[in-house]
Amino acid sequence: MVKFIKAFGAPLILFAGASLFMGLYSGLYDPSFNNYLAQTHNVSPLARGALEFPRELPGFLVVFIFTALIFLADTRIAALSSLLVGAALWGQGFLSPNLTYIVVWMIIWSTGAHLYMAISPSIGLRLAKAGQEGQRLGQLGSLESLGSLVGMALVYWGASRFHFSFGVIFGLSGSFALLAALCLYLIKPQPVVQVPRRLVFKRKYMLFYALNIVFGARKQIFLTFAPWVLIRIFNSSVETFALLGFIGTLLSLAFRPLLGRAIDVLGEKLIISIESCLLIIMSILYGFSPTWFSSGVAVIIIMACFVADQLLFSVRIARTTYLNSIVDTPEDLTPTISMGLTLDHAVSMLIPLLGGLLWTYYGYLPVFIASGIIAIINLVLARLIPVREMHTVSPDSL
Repeated sequence: MVKFIKAFGAPLILFAGASLFMGLYSGLYDPSFNNYLAQTHNVSPLARGALEFPRELPGFLVVFIFTALIFLADTRIAALSSLLVGAALWGQGFLSPNLTYIVVWMIIWSTGAHLYMAISPSIGLRLAKAGQEGQRLGQLGSLESLGSLVGMALVYWGASRFHFSFGVIFGLSGSFALLAALCLYLIKPQPVVQVPRRLVFKRKYMLFYALNIVFGARKQIFLTFAPWVLIRIFNSSVETFALLGFIGTLLSLAFRPLLGRAIDVLGEKLIISIESCLLIIMSILYGFSPTWFSSGVAVIIIMACFVADQLLFSVRIARTTYLNSIVDTPEDLTPTISMGLTLDHAVSMLIPLLGGLLWTYYGYLPVFIASGIIAIINLVLARLIPVREMHTVSPDSL
C-alpha cells in the first residue's frame, strides 16, 4: 500500500494526470468557444478577428510574466497557470453578460493557458530519458488527447441530448482545469535554480524564433477563421465541432506517439517540411472548395481539413525537440520557449484583425491565400534546419 501511494505521488504520474485533466478542459472548451461567440453574442468576422488581440496579448507578455515568477519552481508555475484557467472559465460561463466581461475573463484564461504552454514542455523533457524526448512528449500529448476525446464526447452528448448551456460546458471545463492545478501542486517542487529567468535572445536560436513567428501567423488563421467558415458558410453547430474534435482527437491518440517517434528517428527538418506541404494543400482546399465543389462535397472536404489541422498542431513537438538539441545550457530551454511564444503572439495579435478586414471587404478566399503563402515560408525555414545525429531507440523502449 505504501509503495502504491508513493508511486501515485511520483512526479511523472501526477504530471500525466495533469495532462489528462488539461485535455479534458480543452475538449470541452475548444469546440464550444466559437459557437458561443456567434450564437450568444452574434459576433461578426471583423469583431471575431479583433477579439484575438486581447486573447493573444498574454501570450506576447508570457516571457515577462514568467520572468516575474522567478521565485517559483516550474511545477508551481504550472499549477498557478491551471488555476487561472479554471477560474476564468467559471467566470466566462456564469459572469459574462456582455463582451466586456468576456474580454476580461479571456485575458485571465489566456494568461494561464499560455503560461502552461510555456512551462509544460520543459517539465515533460525533464521527465524523459536521453534520446527519447520526442517519445515522452508524444506520450504526454496522447494523454491530453485522451482527455480531449472524453471532453468532446461530453459536449456532443450533453448538447445533443440534454441541451447543455454554454455556462454548464464552461463550468465543467473549468473544474477539470482546477483538478489539473491540484495534481501539479502535489508534485514536490524541485529547488529553484538560482539562474536568472531572463529574456533569452541569442543568434544561435534565430531559426527557432523564426519558426515560432511563422507558426503564430499560420496558427491564428486556422484557429480563428477555419471554424468561422464552417459556422458562417455552412451553419455548423457546436455538436458538429464536438464531433469533428472527437474524430481528430481519437486519431491523435495514435498520431502523437508516432509523431514523437518519427521526430526522434527522422529529425525535425523532414517532419516540419511535410507539415508545411500539407498546410499549403489545406489552404487551397479551404479557399477554393466552396467554388470548386457542391455545397455537400465542399463541407466534407473542409471538415476533413479541420480534422487534419488538429493533428498537424502536434508538430509543435518538433520545434521543442529542435531547440532542446541546440541549447547551450538546460537553463536556456524554458526562457527560450517563452521567448518563442512571445514572438509567436506578437504576430498572433495582428493576423486575426488583418484576416477579419480581408474577410469583411473581400471575402474569405484571400484569408486562405495568405495562409498558403505563410505555409510556403514555413517550408523554406524548415529546409534551413540542420540535420542532426539521431539517437537509436531500442524496440523495448517503444
